[in-house]
Amino acid sequence: MKRWLMIVPLAVFLLVAVFLYRGLYLDPAELPSAMIGKPLPEFSLPNVQGDRTLTQADLLGKPALVNVWGTWCISCRVEHPVLNKLAEQGVVIYGINYKDDNAAALKWLSEFHNPYQLDIRDEDGTLGLNLGVYGAPETFLIDAKGIIRHKFVGVIDEVVWREQLASLYQGLVDEARP
Repeated sequence: MKRWLMIVPLAVFLLVAVFLYRGLYLDPAELPSAMIGKPLPEFSLPNVQGDRTLTQADLLGKPALVNVWGTWCISCRVEHPVLNKLAEQGVVIYGINYKDDNAAALKWLSEFHNPYQLDIRDEDGTLGLNLGVYGAPETFLIDAKGIIRHKFVGVIDEVVWREQLASLYQGLVDEARP
């Protein structure tokens, strides 16, 4: 009986060691999303640059990047020039200004240019919460029907775009062609 009592701590240690070892090979930037394969959540929110109310229906019709950003987000400032460049190349980008002051968002878009075809004001963070947003920047790839196909957490720079997201986006564009 005493022998078994001596083996139990060893077994527990080995089990914990296996989990810790496995964790060494996980990508901390890869956060799973329960929203993959589901439509964008329904919402009715104002846009940043006016009094227009936007809904999920406004984001349908074309594959797009849905970028969650905020003026308080230092990483978003790093990402923003790349988004401007992508928009100039014809990539459809919708923005969700997350938990931010609208005056600050307007100043940001005026100062750093606006890559967003639509810019949604999510001051309370309800849309972000429904999307499972952890922070900013986070970007969702949606198809023409508004189904979320991929989620990327972190800064989209030119390497990330070229090596991870461009082919996914192009695949959605090709899929949408008649």
